[in-house]
Amino acid sequence: MKISHLSFGASSLGSVFRDTNEKESCEAVEAAIEGGINFIDVSPYYGHYKAETVLGKALSNIPRNSYYLSTKVGRYGKDGFNTWDYSAKRVTESVYESMERLGVEHIDLINVHDIEFQTVRPGGLQLVVDETLPALFELKDKGIVGHVGITDLQLENLKWVVEQFEKAGDRRVESILNFCHYTLNDDALNDYIEFFEAKGIGIINASPLSMGLLSQRGVPAWHPAPKPLVEACQRAAVHCNAKGYPIERLAVQYAVSNKRITSTLFSSANPENVRRNIQWANEEPDWQLVKEVKEIIGIQQRVTWANS
Repeated sequence: MKISHLSFGASSLGSVFRDTNEKESCEAVEAAIEGGINFIDVSPYYGHYKAETVLGKALSNIPRNSYYLSTKVGRYGKDGFNTWDYSAKRVTESVYESMERLGVEHIDLINVHDIEFQTVRPGGLQLVVDETLPALFELKDKGIVGHVGITDLQLENLKWVVEQFEKAGDRRVESILNFCHYTLNDDALNDYIEFFEAKGIGIINASPLSMGLLSQRGVPAWHPAPKPLVEACQRAAVHCNAKGYPIERLAVQYAVSNKRITSTLFSSANPENVRRNIQWANEEPDWQLVKEVKEIIGIQQRVTWANS
């Protein structure tokens, strides 16, 4: 797949961050496609199936050959509770269920969602190697999905699964999706790019605003970042604002600036925000301001957190 350097994440369509309007959400998807974005990512987990359902309605008016579609398996939720099931049976069922909600007959990329949650479940990450991924590659052999990848916050988990799955047979993980690790406050993904490139693995970066850390509005109450990091990013946002250069703009520009990263995912259910992010992503960042922001964040650079 040859995907756009900026991609559309559909989590917002599931009202994950705020209550959303279905009509406006569909317009946001249309704005993304019209703006040159050709890769859309979603998951049954986002809004407990709502994001896939709304996205399916939006895509019904868009030619199928104008976008690549990615969804996920393994992480779900219902009635406010998280559930995880990485078994071969469940992930296979999940793909077909997603296709029905999305109104499509083929998934271009299927991802194992947030594999770190399997580390504390029976079988650990070895289950992803021995059971989850082989089940998804069976679907690839049948032409149901085009490619198979994995996602996680923890880069070391991605590397481990890639290595172990390669040892297990003649298949290879084809892409990884990692979030909050190529941003103004954390560029740890840099340390792994050479490894993924050597394996021929596509690299997708997500959340250029680091889930709201790099925003004028600030982080939502549920954000897991430690307080010193939150405060450092707030100071950086104030500094950018004083320069008349919103930190959101700089964050998007920085995230897409690394040409070794295939694409960066952002999410918005607001069509105007989508158009603005596309415009920003096609501009060169103010590198002096990037330097100043990184200095302000200082020792909080690369401070991370556990997934939630």
